[in-house]
Amino acid sequence: MKKLPPLLVYTVLRLLAFLVPLAILYFFFPIFREFWWLAALFAALIGMSISLLFLRTPLSATSRDLYERRSARRPGKPTDEDVEDGETPEA
Repeated sequence: MKKLPPLLVYTVLRLLAFLVPLAILYFFFPIFREFWWLAALFAALIGMSISLLFLRTPLSATSRDLYERRSARRPGKPTDEDVEDGETPEA
């Protein structure tokens, strides 16, 4: 079985961290049916908290994958660090 890309996994988990609290607030608390924007605001805050607490591993896997793809795309170009190391300070 092929492994799912980390970006897809992280995106789906972030969406779930927002949509599940939104559904719970909307369906179980009648006041949020009238003030849907307030339910969306609370769901965004809850989702952000959940992702900060529990989604560090998928975030670092996604970042690592993006970095590897980007560095593999341009092997001949110097990086910022290479350019900065090559400069000499002028007095």
